[in-house]
This record gives sequence, structure tokens and C-alpha cells, in this order.
Amino acid sequence: MPLRNPRVRAILSQIHGWLPARGLAVVGDGAGWALDQDARELVRTMRRCGHRASARFAPARHGVAFFASREQAIDQMGRWRRMAVSVCMPYYHGYPGWGEESFNRVYEGFRRNHEYVARVQVTHARMRAYLLETGISPAKVHTIRIGVDAAAFRPPTPDERVAVRKRLGIPESALVIGSFQKDGVGWGEGLEPKLIKGPDILLRALALVRTRMPELFLLLSGPARGYVRHELTAAHIPFVHVNLSDYREMPALYHALDAYVVASRQEGGPKAVLESMAAGVPIVSTRVGQAAEIILHGQNGWLADVDDAEAIAHFTLKSLGDRAWLAAYQRHARRTAEENAYEAQAPLWMAFFDGLLPRL
Repeated sequence: MPLRNPRVRAILSQIHGWLPARGLAVVGDGAGWALDQDARELVRTMRRCGHRASARFAPARHGVAFFASREQAIDQMGRWRRMAVSVCMPYYHGYPGWGEESFNRVYEGFRRNHEYVARVQVTHARMRAYLLETGISPAKVHTIRIGVDAAAFRPPTPDERVAVRKRLGIPESALVIGSFQKDGVGWGEGLEPKLIKGPDILLRALALVRTRMPELFLLLSGPARGYVRHELTAAHIPFVHVNLSDYREMPALYHALDAYVVASRQEGGPKAVLESMAAGVPIVSTRVGQAAEIILHGQNGWLADVDDAEAIAHFTLKSLGDRAWLAAYQRHARRTAEENAYEAQAPLWMAFFDGLLPRL
């Protein structure tokens, strides 16, 4: 469960701050969703590499810490400097001047403090180039994709597909499109759309798809989906929303899908691209984040321009209607997923922490 009580978090952080440095501390955001899952996977990866790594609420003094939340790393930089912590973080997306005021604040904080940042993970070339404009040393900025657990995310057997649809109450004849990301503002119901995630474009594309395929059905997951749910209801598009309490339950949801759609305007990943590929689910995405670099249009997925709902709908229909293409797609996509699996990324993470953690 997320630790939302600030007093409890402060006490636990203070206790952890008294402990001696013990290898790598990977600090999640406590929300129990995607960033905490990324933190768990990094701990496992570094342990497989022979390093001492643990999930923590806060780093130890004189230690090395990877903060899954860049906001936490940057906003409390003064504290980490006093504790002599070697600060490492991801910087996936968020260009100043676009959309959210927090992007400006975080970028300015990074620009002022980049000399105190030990390492930064980016997932695509555009963000790397953008961070280098702050003056940070290029040696500190490492490109590592948001990976995937290729063993957990795998194609379903026919029986598994039938079973999960039955459990979720999805009609057997439905054409099911997945959307599992958080696209509402805040951690509540999410009635205000988070436009950077493109929920308005997603809805426009789905309306176009339904004119050709009336059997369309949406499977939603993730927190703060109130805006999308409300609009789907108004448009009479059937859906089910599975609000998982643990991201590790996500693989089974892909077993129910015929396609997955990403309509974001900015992304670092998203995680769903490689998850869909690993599970054999056709992926249609806007040209954002690592999706723009790992999707080979027409081979292991489809790409559309940002804000182009018509193109998203076109390629979604193409993926749903071309069964001969699907077999070739699944081979190409699975290979891409395995190349970006957490295990395959181990050498990249070893290079990332080289000079910070003791050599093995």
C-alpha cells in the first residue's frame, strides 16, 4: 500500500538515514504503481549482477541512491547533498513550456543542480539531447529503455485467453483494445484529463474505430481513469476498468486484448509498448519516447503522429483486420521485447553505476 501519511514517511526516512551505506538504495515513489515496479526490477537486476541492492524509503548517508521519482531527487537535492548521497535518477519526459507547470520546476531544478547528480537514465535520444543543454556531462547521461519482464509478459494460450475474458465479463466476440496508463490528473478519480497522455485523442480514435467495428470493447486499467470512463459511457462504448492494487498483476490483462493503443503527446516509454510486444498484442502508438525508436512501423507495431486520431484509428483497424500480418508481427515483436528484457539490460546498468558502486 502507498505510504501517504507524511509523518510515517518522515519517520521511516529518518530511520533509514541513520543506517550505514549498504550498496545501492533504490527509492520508489510509494504509489504502488509503475515507478515502484521499476524500482523492484532495478533491485533484482543489480542483485543478479552481484551487487548489494535494496528497496528503501530513503537512502543512507554516504550511499548511492537511484530515485525512481525524479521529483523527489530534485526537490530534496539539498538534503541529499548534506547526506553525501550519490544521486541517480530517471528523466523520461517533461519538456518545459509544455502543459504542466511541474515540468518547468523540475527542469529548472535539474539545470541548477546537475553537477550534484551522479547519473541520469533517459530512454530516448530526444531527452538525452535536451538534458545535455543544461550543461551536464554527457558521461553522466545513459540511455536505458524502460524494460520488460519477458517471462511474465508472454502470449496466452487459447484457454488462458478465454478464461481471462470470462473472468472480466468481456463478450467472447468482442474486439478488445487495451489502455492501461494513468491519464487523469492526481491520484483520485481523475475526472480532469492529463492531456500529455492524450486521453482526448484516444477517445477520438476509438470513436472512429467503432464506426467500422461495432464489436469494439475497451479494457482499462491504471489509476485516475475517470475522464476516459465518463466519455466512454457518454459515447456508449462498452468497457471494463480493472483497478489493480499491484502492477505485478498486469500481465494477465494483456491476455484479453486484440490490440493496445497509446495516444500520448509525450512519454518516456511507455511501459505498455514492450509489454504488448512481449505478450503478442499489436501495438499502435504515437511517435513518443522510446516507442518512436523501438517500433519499426509495420513490422513490430504501428506509429502515428502526435494528435493524429485518424492515423491511430487507421492502424488499429489494420492490426485488427490483417491476421496474416499478426503472425509475423508476433515474431518480430517478441524478439524486440527479449532484446529489451530486464536481464538483457544488465550490462547497461553495470555501466550506469560504474565508478559509484564497488567493482566486482
